[in-house]
Amino acid sequence: MHEIIATDDAPKAIGPYSQAVKVGGLVFTAGQIALLPDGTFAGGDVTAQTHRVMQNLAAVLTAAGSGVEHIVKSTCFLADMNDFAAFNEVYGSYLKGNLPARSTVQVARLPKDALVEVEVVARVP
Repeated sequence: MHEIIATDDAPKAIGPYSQAVKVGGLVFTAGQIALLPDGTFAGGDVTAQTHRVMQNLAAVLTAAGSGVEHIVKSTCFLADMNDFAAFNEVYGSYLKGNLPARSTVQVARLPKDALVEVEVVARVP
């Protein structure tokens, strides 16, 4: 059995998916881009977009009874791998202590022409 996670503190899904699903002590988030909770695109450079992405993930994880400190795996998508250092600096500022496993790849295009998208798996303590 699984539980659908939804919060008004992060953007609603822009397609047929959930913000997150909680199952078996884990929460699986949908990919987050730099959308504001009202659904408008925040835009900005990769630094600004990464902050918004991490804020969205934090809100979804909190709604699931978890938090960024409980992330065990992340998958990160960049529109341009030349943004890796700037992305990494912001991403790392949200994670303390036990760092999760991570994959980072460059993709041809992201929704809304975003520069970054991140999805995570976190444990629910």
